[in-house]
Amino acid sequence: MMKKARFLGISLLAVLAMFAVACSSEEEPTSTPIPEPTATQVPTVVSTPPPARSERPTPTGQAKVAPELLQTPERVGDDKPTGGVFRRLWADPPTLDPALVTDGTSYAIVIELFSGLVKLTGESDDPIAMDLAESYSVSNEGKTYKFVLKEDLKFSDGSPLTASDFKWSWERAALPETESPIVDEFLGDIIGVQAIIDGEATTAEGIEVIDDHTLQVTIDAPKPYFIAKLTYPIAFVVNADNVTSGGENWTDDPVGTGPFVLKSYSIGERMILSKNPNYWGDPAYLDEVHMLLAGGSAMAMYENDEIDITGIGLADLERVTDPEEELSKDVVEVPPSFSTSYIGFNVEEAPFDDVHFRRALNFAVDKQLVANAVFSDLVRPATGVIPPGFVGFNPDLEGLAFDEEKAKEELAKSKYADPETRPRIVITLPGTGGSPSLTTEVVADMWRRTLEVDVEIQQVEWATFLQDLHRNRLQAFSLAWQADYPDPHTFVDVLFRTGSSINNTNYSNPEVDALLEQANIEADPVRRIKLYQEAEEMIVEDAAWLPLWWGVEGKVLVKQRVGGMTFPPLSVPIYQYVYIDG
Repeated sequence: MMKKARFLGISLLAVLAMFAVACSSEEEPTSTPIPEPTATQVPTVVSTPPPARSERPTPTGQAKVAPELLQTPERVGDDKPTGGVFRRLWADPPTLDPALVTDGTSYAIVIELFSGLVKLTGESDDPIAMDLAESYSVSNEGKTYKFVLKEDLKFSDGSPLTASDFKWSWERAALPETESPIVDEFLGDIIGVQAIIDGEATTAEGIEVIDDHTLQVTIDAPKPYFIAKLTYPIAFVVNADNVTSGGENWTDDPVGTGPFVLKSYSIGERMILSKNPNYWGDPAYLDEVHMLLAGGSAMAMYENDEIDITGIGLADLERVTDPEEELSKDVVEVPPSFSTSYIGFNVEEAPFDDVHFRRALNFAVDKQLVANAVFSDLVRPATGVIPPGFVGFNPDLEGLAFDEEKAKEELAKSKYADPETRPRIVITLPGTGGSPSLTTEVVADMWRRTLEVDVEIQQVEWATFLQDLHRNRLQAFSLAWQADYPDPHTFVDVLFRTGSSINNTNYSNPEVDALLEQANIEADPVRRIKLYQEAEEMIVEDAAWLPLWWGVEGKVLVKQRVGGMTFPPLSVPIYQYVYIDG
């Protein structure tokens, strides 16, 4: 059910003052977005980038981001304690079908239950590793990939896994009846997949089973990012018998290849994962992972020993980081995820069909004030689309920086200069708490004050939000995008290329498309990055988004009995190497 936020006819200072009493709610900003899922698109997972494998650093109230927090070392020895249960607060995932994952809440669970040929490692120097594949090779022209599978692979039910299972899974993802909203973006490079998507075929000639252990994949052009895209859930293998026999409800009892299996799931109550007895790699230390889905105050649950990890709300930050406070021993500092928070504009709907109006909205927002007053400098104002530290980040991109005079000038140039005929702006954000994001309120108030625009904020349930987003039904929306794979393609191309199924703003610029077309097949990595940066600069000037902020180092609370957690900037499976000691 849709919930509309009550119009707040208050000044910006009043909004900021309200933060002092509002931040104890579930929707409160936290010092880091790690542990609790909130509304986010693909990956993503800006809300919940799962930790990778490693040792937990010695926690202190003044902890620094340790290098090992970013790494995924191999398991060494068997001296870690086994057994036990890890507990965390979570939310009901919109889907557990790898072909349908477009949000971080689902993503973080699906990567524990399923796997693919290759996987993300969380390491910047070597971000992709073999998973179910033992190795792969690429032809000289860069269009044919040959994958050799590991020996004796099994699904979680004990049935054998062969190359034919990958062919079936990928072709099934492309079938119109599967209704995957992103299959064209992740598998559409493979010859023949688009014909399946269009309903003109049921098999793809570009996916060839050589033998039980060898899969050959041919794409339409040499594309440096192709292998990285195969780390996304839509490229994971599923069990054909499980899917066909289970029908629409097959994910109630999914058969996968990840380190865990779904033991039980009560919607709105609890999800339990248990170790996969047929997993090909190192068995999990834990017996079970309990996802608590009923909601509640995360900090209270942590202090009552109901969960083992939580983010730290800004209202609690000073208290829990006080060296005299017992909880300070649980504080772990974590790096930011590769994500960008933003407000997206549907450029085919008034008033966002006018570039001058969109630019006016950008110039009217003081992002530094938001960072200072709302987030206590725990975020960095965003000037572009690609976040710091990510390949292709442009530190020289200034963006449309706050300037009230320029905002008014751009508004005057637009066809919506007359306030009497100017359409109302409706910003939609996911959530069911009835209290909208404080940041969205602050931004809306800046628009009201500087440009005298009529702004309404509305909330919808997460699943409904995703559906409306993918069908381009939203006039404006507040969201965050986390990188799906370590390549600028995941930001600049899929979000802004004309016709992309993930281009939820309907943005289209032939000059940008031409740059992206060149970048996508450019072999020279330096030239390729330059092309993406040129496209990004045009996108920012066209103001298809209002980029808001990038994350910085944050803090979480982790029980001292919990080991094996790291927090890489990309989402990777985490629970396999978590253990309980004490």
